[in-house]
Amino acid sequence: MANYIDGFVLPIPRNRLDEYKRIVEAAAEIWQEHGALAYSEYVGDDLKLEGTRSFTDLVAATDDEIVVFGWVVFDSREARDRANEKVAADPRMADLINSSNSGFDAKRMAYGGFRPLVCLSKANAGKGGLGAFPSCGPTGQNRTRT
Repeated sequence: MANYIDGFVLPIPRNRLDEYKRIVEAAAEIWQEHGALAYSEYVGDDLKLEGTRSFTDLVAATDDEIVVFGWVVFDSREARDRANEKVAADPRMADLINSSNSGFDAKRMAYGGFRPLVCLSKANAGKGGLGAFPSCGPTGQNRTRT
């Protein structure tokens, strides 16, 4: 069975990034307790490419906001659906959101679930490797370069 990911992009106020990171680190642990294989979020650094729509434009980020791109990896869509149900019902998530002043606004987040199309990676290459990067699983669709 192939892995499945939930991907998302959202703006966060630059001056609240540390608070957002605190919340995300706790939320990532909850996601993994409920079935996620990996949870990653990255901060935008180079978001302009001439002739394309940028993530900054997509989420209408202002100059005082930073764009965050992330994904959560699951064994399958079914595993994702079960995890999403459990996370939504977990009171720790509500507590995190209610105790936070991170600037997170779900209405400005782009989100979707994705099945693999092409998976090519240099597994565990370089510093930190690609351990949190999704793989296609044992379906024969994935290739690893060495």
